[in-house]
Amino acid sequence: MNRASVYLLISSVCLLVLLGIVMLASTSFFVQEKGGAAYTMLWQQGMWVVVSLFAAVFFAWLPYGFLFRFRWWIFGVTLITLVLCFVPYVGVEVNGASRWIGLSSLGLPMLQFQPSEMAKLACVIVLAGWFARHAPLTREFLPGFLIPGVVVVVPLLLVGMEVDLGSAVLIGALGGGMMFVAGTRWIYLVPVGATLLAGLYGVVKLMPNRVERIMAFMDLEKFKDGLGLQQWRAMIAFGSGGVDGVGLGNGRQKMMGLPEAHTDFIFPMVGEELGFGGAIFVVLLFVTILVAGFNIAQRAQDRFGKLLAFGITLIMALEALMNMGVTTALLPNKGLPLPFVSKGGSSLLFAMIGIGILVNIHRHGMPGRKNDLPLTRRRRMSTASHSHGSL
Repeated sequence: MNRASVYLLISSVCLLVLLGIVMLASTSFFVQEKGGAAYTMLWQQGMWVVVSLFAAVFFAWLPYGFLFRFRWWIFGVTLITLVLCFVPYVGVEVNGASRWIGLSSLGLPMLQFQPSEMAKLACVIVLAGWFARHAPLTREFLPGFLIPGVVVVVPLLLVGMEVDLGSAVLIGALGGGMMFVAGTRWIYLVPVGATLLAGLYGVVKLMPNRVERIMAFMDLEKFKDGLGLQQWRAMIAFGSGGVDGVGLGNGRQKMMGLPEAHTDFIFPMVGEELGFGGAIFVVLLFVTILVAGFNIAQRAQDRFGKLLAFGITLIMALEALMNMGVTTALLPNKGLPLPFVSKGGSSLLFAMIGIGILVNIHRHGMPGRKNDLPLTRRRRMSTASHSHGSL
């Protein structure tokens, strides 16, 4: 499985990217940007694919120890870009959310960047570096919980202020998952996690639009012409596709006004045009990425590599899970892209950078040797000590 992991990883990613291009070609004619040609979005995404491939190759070649040495610089630059979202003429506001920075004010709408995508990867790099350097202290409050917690909370708050609650929740879950696996005591994590959930509930209550989204989620049929429109039409798309699908290019929901059919809601288009089999195939590709990523993490040569590979894999798993949960109406509507498939340059770029880093960690891993992640190892040591003590 050692060598096979990286081949399965790369193959799965290539298939997802190819599927994204095919589905974008199918939907972009009907969901064209204002003032653009029918396939403008397809060409734009094609350019992002090329750029992202070069980035993946570069990070697969660059020794990942470079990320450890410059982790705080990466984190600092990320925080600056998050703050720039609120700077006039630099930050780009769309639908009341300030999630992008770019040159739209100069008439260059293509040159936009979403810092929250960078923030996810930056958090993983810093947390992996911190727990690698302070491995003996992960059970203590200050180095094992408080400082890593601040690393998570600062970008989380900035992203939340951008009115991007989906990414904020993902960063919180990502940070909690990494801290737990690294060895932070659950007695610290559980109360803080509960507090953050209570805080999220309070924030949602203060934002009428979010409350209405929750109400729409609870009764899609009642709100099918309003805030429940996307998920309602997504359900129709999955139902229309059946087992075999209606065929590429023949989907009706993109023509009948399914919003974001080319971005956050591209998964229902897969279900409609390629059927249940196509949707399950996409799920299996993400499961393959998950298994391959965790296998690479277990065989990494050092603690930093293990935690870094685990965190990157967790980003992709959480994003895919949340996107599919929203588009199948299992979760309230919140805009998150489907990694590698949805249209979006920033999302694709940092996802491919993550894949490049995973390949890099695999290249420097230990062939034929499977080392446990910190949490698993600690549990085994604890079990062994208890067994020894009872003899």
